[in-house]
Amino acid sequence: MRGRTSATLSRLLQPLACLLVLGVTHVALAANAQPNFVLILVDDAGFMDFGGYGGEANTPNIDEIADEGVRFTNYHTSPLCAPSRAMLLTGLDNHKTGVATIPEVLTEEQAKSPGYAMHLLPGVRTIADYLSNAGYETFMTGKWHLGRGEGDLPDSHGFDRSFALDASGADNWEQKSFMPFYDEAPWFEDGAPADLPADFYSSKFLVDKMLEYLRGRRQSKPFFAYIAFQAIHIPVQAPREFTDRYQGVYADGWQATLERRFARARELGLVPDDAVMPSMHASLRQWESLSAEEQALYERSMMVNAGMLEAMDHHIGRLVEYLRSSGEMENTVFVITSDNGPEFADPVASAGFRLWMRQNGYDSDIDRLGEKGSMVAIGPEWASAAAVPGSLFKVYASEGGTRVPLIVRGPGIAPRRFASSLNFVIDVAPTIADLAGVERADDMQGRSLVPILTGEAQEIYGDDDVVGLEVAGNAALFKGRHKVTRNTLPHGDATWRLHDLSRDPAEVDDLSEQSPALREELLADYEAYAQAMDVVALPADFDVYAQIAVNVAKKRLADNWPTLVIVGVAILGAALFGGFLLVRRLHRSRQA
Repeated sequence: MRGRTSATLSRLLQPLACLLVLGVTHVALAANAQPNFVLILVDDAGFMDFGGYGGEANTPNIDEIADEGVRFTNYHTSPLCAPSRAMLLTGLDNHKTGVATIPEVLTEEQAKSPGYAMHLLPGVRTIADYLSNAGYETFMTGKWHLGRGEGDLPDSHGFDRSFALDASGADNWEQKSFMPFYDEAPWFEDGAPADLPADFYSSKFLVDKMLEYLRGRRQSKPFFAYIAFQAIHIPVQAPREFTDRYQGVYADGWQATLERRFARARELGLVPDDAVMPSMHASLRQWESLSAEEQALYERSMMVNAGMLEAMDHHIGRLVEYLRSSGEMENTVFVITSDNGPEFADPVASAGFRLWMRQNGYDSDIDRLGEKGSMVAIGPEWASAAAVPGSLFKVYASEGGTRVPLIVRGPGIAPRRFASSLNFVIDVAPTIADLAGVERADDMQGRSLVPILTGEAQEIYGDDDVVGLEVAGNAALFKGRHKVTRNTLPHGDATWRLHDLSRDPAEVDDLSEQSPALREELLADYEAYAQAMDVVALPADFDVYAQIAVNVAKKRLADNWPTLVIVGVAILGAALFGGFLLVRRLHRSRQA
C-alpha cells in the first residue's frame, strides 16, 4: 500500500517537478537578464564546413562553443549575402528591409520597388538598435553590404563603433577590390572612409578591431559584438601555414569528398538513414576529366578554403580567450552561422576576368595560391561537395544554398548536440532580443528560439505554418516537412518542385505528380507570401550570370564615363586628323 501511495504521489508530483525545472531555467535566464552577445557571421560556409558538423577544416574554437550549446541542423537562411544580413539583423523578410537582393543581380524593374532599395529602409530597426536603446554598448566589424549612403552605414543603425566593408567582398590581404563591379574596397570606421593597416589580413584584423572596441568600453554595461568575417568568400585566401595542413585531404577530388561528407552526415544523424545522397548538376565536370595540372590547382584551391576557415577559427579563439580572461565568457551568448551556402562562381575561368586580374595585380600561381596577390575560388564542383547534404549551392533556393550551420551557446542554454527543428534567419534577432530581456516590435516576422534553447519546446513552427523565401527569382516555401522550390538559370529551370525534407534533404524526389493537391496548396501559399512581401517576379529565362555581366558593364560605364569620353574624343580626333592628312595627301598627289 505504501509503495502504491508513493507511486501515486510520484505521478502527481511529476508535472510539478517539470515546472520547477523550467522555472529554474527561467531563473537562470533572469539572473543573467542582460548577457553579452557575440554574433559571428561566416561568409559562404556550407552546412558541414565546421569540424563540429563533420567538415574537414580544423575549427576547435567553434566546435568547443558548439559543444557547450545547441547545433541546429534544419536552419535556413537566404541564398544571397546582403538579403541574409538584412534578415539576420532585423527579424524581417528581406523585401521588407529594402535589401531584397544584391546590387550585382538587381534588374531595372526591381530597382523601381522600395523593397529593392539596396539599403535598409527608413524605420527598419536592427537588433543593435533595440539593444542600444536598452543600455547595451554595440560594436560591429566586417562585411556590412547594406548601403553606404548618408544614414546607411552601421553607425546609423544602432552600432556605437564599427569598422565596416560595404561591398559583397574584397581582398583579404590588401585594400583593393576583388571584381570589376567595384573600383575599390570601401571600408568605413564609424561612418567615415577608412584605410587598412599594412599588415592586414581580414580575419586577424576584424578580431583585432573588435578587441580594441571591447577593451575601450564601459565594463558596467553589457555588449553586443557583431563580427561578419570575409572568410570564406571569394577571393579564397589564407596564410600558407594554415593551407599546408590540408595536404592530401582533397587529393581524390570533389565526388569522393561529397561521398565522405554524406557518410559522415549519416553517422552524425544529420540526415535519416534512408536519405538519398545528392548528385552534382549534369553540367559540372568529373574529377577524372581534368588534367593532372588542373587537379593540382583545384586540390590546392580547396586546401586554401579549409585553411581560411581554420585561420578564422584561430582568431575567434583570441576573442574567446579575452572573454575568459576578463571573466565574461560565462555570461556571453554566442551565435555562429553563415549567410548562405557555398559560393559556386569561378571567375578565374573567364578570359575577361583574367585580363582584369592582370590589370589589378592578381594571379593564380599554384606555388603561392591563397597568399597576397592571389586570386582563387573553389568553383561549382567543390561547392557542390561542400553543400552536402543539400543540392546546388549559393544563389539557389535549394537546400545546398539555404541550409547552413547555426550554433547558439550561453547562460541558461543547456548543451545539446543537435536540434532538428525547422528554423530561419529571421528567428535570430527575436531570439537575441528575448535572451536580453528587451522589448521588440510586433512586426518582427521571425520567432524566438528561446523555447528550443531552454528545452521547453522541440519546435516553434507547426505543420500549418508557412515561411516564404525569394531572392533573385530563386524561391521556396516551407510548410511543415514539405517545401516547394524554384531555381533559375543556369543551374535551375524555373520549375516548381515539391519535396519532403524530412527524408529528402537533397531534393532528389519531386512529389509533384504524387501529391498534386499538396503542391497546389503550397504554391497558393507562396503566391500569398509574394503578394504580401511585394516580390518583383522575374521571368523564367532570368540568368544570374547574364545579369551580373550586364550590371558590371553598366557599373564600369557609369564609374568611368569621363575617361571613356576623353578616350573616345581622342580616338575620334585622331581619326579625323588622320582623315584630314589623307585627304590633303590625295589632293596634293592629284595636283602633282
